Amino acid sequence: MPWWKFWATREEDSPDYYEEGVSLVRQERFHDALTSFQLALRERPNDPATFEQLATVYTRTNQPQEAIKAYRKALEIRPRSPSAHYGIAFLLLRSGDREAAETHLRTFLASEQANWDEDPHVQHARSTLQRLMGTAEGEPLRGISDSPPQPDGPSAIDPAADDGDAESEGDPGEG
Repeated sequence: MPWWKFWATREEDSPDYYEEGVSLVRQERFHDALTSFQLALRERPNDPATFEQLATVYTRTNQPQEAIKAYRKALEIRPRSPSAHYGIAFLLLRSGDREAAETHLRTFLASEQANWDEDPHVQHARSTLQRLMGTAEGEPLRGISDSPPQPDGPSAIDPAADDGDAESEGDPGEG
């Protein structure tokens, strides 16, 4: 076999670390998924979907500060990402930064994805924002869950959905 065919074959046969990570999250093998997503970032260092998945794994493994960093990196790359705004809002709310949480919830709800009225994430974001607006600063939030609904898959809000705000280079769905 000529050498150029060897390289073409090797590239096609190389593992897709992002997809591997998604599969591991579904199996609740979070530490293994973390490794896969970190390897995926070596191949695509500016992939916002991978940073969002990392944030999800960090959240599920009780590493909120790392999750916030990963969401912020995703937002640097794709500033209008609904899933990143949604995820970081609840982490910031849990850490006591109500003002920033409210800003991220408003941005999420202004996205096209917020038109999915039946989506439990949209309903949760709306009710959380309403409760935030109805309480004074420093007053405890009653009846509010700072934990978003658990998605069916790795992320019920598609982190790979391109909102047209940033270049889609690095989206895992590209071929």
